[in-house]
Amino acid sequence: MMRSFGSRPDTVVVDEPLYAHYLAVTGLDHPGRAEILASQSTRWQDVAAALTAPATGVHYQKHMAHHLLPEIGRDWLGALTHAFLIRDPAHVVASYARVRGEPTLEDLGYPQQLEIFRTFGGPVVDSADVLQDPEDTLRRLCTALGLAFEPAMLSWAPGPRRTDGVWAPFWYAEVHSSVGFAPYDPSPAEVPDHLQSLVDAAQPYYEELAAHRL
Repeated sequence: MMRSFGSRPDTVVVDEPLYAHYLAVTGLDHPGRAEILASQSTRWQDVAAALTAPATGVHYQKHMAHHLLPEIGRDWLGALTHAFLIRDPAHVVASYARVRGEPTLEDLGYPQQLEIFRTFGGPVVDSADVLQDPEDTLRRLCTALGLAFEPAMLSWAPGPRRTDGVWAPFWYAEVHSSVGFAPYDPSPAEVPDHLQSLVDAAQPYYEELAAHRL
């Protein structure tokens, strides 16, 4: 989705601006930790001020919901227009389990997404809908956001972007090789037995958000 919006001629992209704060507070040792901490402010107040400053055109901010830690103030979020990308918890847990063996519900970001949605609202799109019909889903999303749909949102040149976070070499291999949205894969997720309870815990959050999807 970041590549899609980044292909619009009127849009500036910001990639995970709260990542450094998240690492600084949690102490987690993610790949590229030192580079991430050096690339962004670790004070959420500085990040919030930058993200809510006057901007020209469309200012697309890609956030990971789990980066919104409890101590981060929420009032500044009211200055933004929100859109929510959701995914079936079984697929999220299966994917997360491959890189972190014991994720928590907060790691998945469902409680944080629902908190923001309940407070501020905004259009919801399901990743499965995006992959099954990118153009129709993006047209609906643009309409909901008050934007004109741009055909450029459907394809892009492969490779890195200047706007990618410094963590891109560790996480964005598939993004860098992509030229558009991947085909939809209907295969069921392979969830480890010991994480099925996590899928069950996330399901109500997902279903409440999914009830509002475009």
